[in-house]
Amino acid sequence: MNYKGLFNKLTQILGSPAKAWEEIRQEEDTEQVQSSYVYPMIAICGLALFIGLLFGNGVKEFDIRITLTLCCRLFISLFGGFFLSAYLIERFGNYQLTDEHKENTRENVQKLVGYSMTVIFVLEFFNALFPTFSILRLILQFYTLFVVWEGGKVLMNVPEKKLMPYTLVSSVIILVSPVLISYVFGWLSQMAG
Repeated sequence: MNYKGLFNKLTQILGSPAKAWEEIRQEEDTEQVQSSYVYPMIAICGLALFIGLLFGNGVKEFDIRITLTLCCRLFISLFGGFFLSAYLIERFGNYQLTDEHKENTRENVQKLVGYSMTVIFVLEFFNALFPTFSILRLILQFYTLFVVWEGGKVLMNVPEKKLMPYTLVSSVIILVSPVLISYVFGWLSQMAG
């Protein structure tokens, strides 16, 4: 795994999304977004949560069962959020965009979702290590709108008149999907426990 490339991609998406999306559009390997970006970022977020809980962030006493349940909850919410978002945005794109916009392919939508979740990954990482970061997290997640806006323009080639609704709906889906899955997982784990 190329951690230097992962970090470079992350900083480029956060620092200069337009330039990052141009490079992403040129990528030929469509599986690269999952195997070399999304999955490692999910693992890093899970590891950060485990370390944060190990050193007492957010819990009074270390309990391995609770720690592993919370790590599983984070893994499942991010993993499921990625695929649920990609599915819903692809369906929305099929409805919103005409047939002349061939960029609304499953591969491009997965790129859009995977790289747009960068903001969520970074916020989850810092929230896991510094739980008092929660208030700032709510504000900073709206940077996802800008990342999706640039991705919609460059990668998906969304027409200017449809870019605002496409960006808003896609951003809401990307932000809400992991939260929804986390909530359902938490509810199910409470029922089982």
